[in-house]
Amino acid sequence: MPERSKDWMDQAERDLHVAEELLHDEIYEWSCFIAHQAAEKALKAIFQKFHAVAWGHSILELLKALARREAVHDDLFQCARSLDKYYVPTRYPNGFESGSPYEYFTQEDAEHAIVYSRRIMEFCQDLLA
Repeated sequence: MPERSKDWMDQAERDLHVAEELLHDEIYEWSCFIAHQAAEKALKAIFQKFHAVAWGHSILELLKALARREAVHDDLFQCARSLDKYYVPTRYPNGFESGSPYEYFTQEDAEHAIVYSRRIMEFCQDLLA
């Protein structure tokens, strides 16, 4: 299998840009979800670089797997825990007792998601360098 870490990181960077645009457009639930996707793809870029397989969508689990090989600072685990909360309920109305996801996610949520995603992406970029 060819090593495609650059492709994964390029898409992660584009996803983070989209998350920022969605924040600007006040589409907070999707901003949160896409910030999660950016971090997930950045981590999968690292696994690509190491010629390893990375399954699943949990950023926390991907970081734990990576920590068996590389040093991961504790604050990144907290970023991952926060981002993982945005994977399902940002997209599906049955994530809450009533209402739609857009009614629950705020500008602050999206801003935090982008910051957390950027921290993970910077960590990944350093490993790829």
